[in-house]
Amino acid sequence: MPETARQIADDLRARIDDGEFGPGARLPGEPALVRDYGVAKMTASGALKLLVAEGVAVSRPGSGTYVREFKPILRDATKRLSRKQWAEGKSIWAADVGERPMTVADLEVYEDDAPRWVARALDLGDEGRIIVRSRRFLVDGEPVQMAVSYLPAELVRDSLIAEPDSGPGGTYARLAELGAEPVHFTEDLRARMPSSDESSALAVLPGTPVMEICRTAYTAEGKAVEINRMLLDAGAYALRYSFGS
Repeated sequence: MPETARQIADDLRARIDDGEFGPGARLPGEPALVRDYGVAKMTASGALKLLVAEGVAVSRPGSGTYVREFKPILRDATKRLSRKQWAEGKSIWAADVGERPMTVADLEVYEDDAPRWVARALDLGDEGRIIVRSRRFLVDGEPVQMAVSYLPAELVRDSLIAEPDSGPGGTYARLAELGAEPVHFTEDLRARMPSSDESSALAVLPGTPVMEICRTAYTAEGKAVEINRMLLDAGAYALRYSFGS
């Protein structure tokens, strides 16, 4: 019985995982898939497009489809948000990428009126002001994440948080210096389809799923002092959460 595009894509992914096709290797083209799986050209094409959409492979027009060489980022939420990480002056990103080159692009820092949902979450009232930190992150030269942080302006406007360079340890180290050290975090995660602008910013094909994570940082008194809304290229990440019983 002829295979479906999904079944072929799953088989090719298993062969990639087993090492038959290593990073940068050319995958079988449409003619080979038609022959090997006994399917129509459209089905073969669909299987390759699925792997590209999932971030497993990249398409090079006129050349073929290749296994993606980018090594997925292991995002360990527990490790990256530990006080030890930022209290020692390290970026929380160092926990994700280690020695891999990471750059920040399109950085914007400004004061603005808080959107209603942010004002509610930060308990700012109806006319609250916030400091916004918007940026895009690239690892190994590839865009992997967009992030926007919202912080109470009254608390942080006179600190380095309101400057492009927030200093060693970043935002959380500065909050600690202001007497608003974050000690508890919540993260809400959902998968969704990106807008056309988001697809462009993350260099993913339209219709490729992304992961949206909204994190809230709280002080020991339970006051929310930061909201960070992140959009991740789903094909670039593996997420890890550690729990006690």
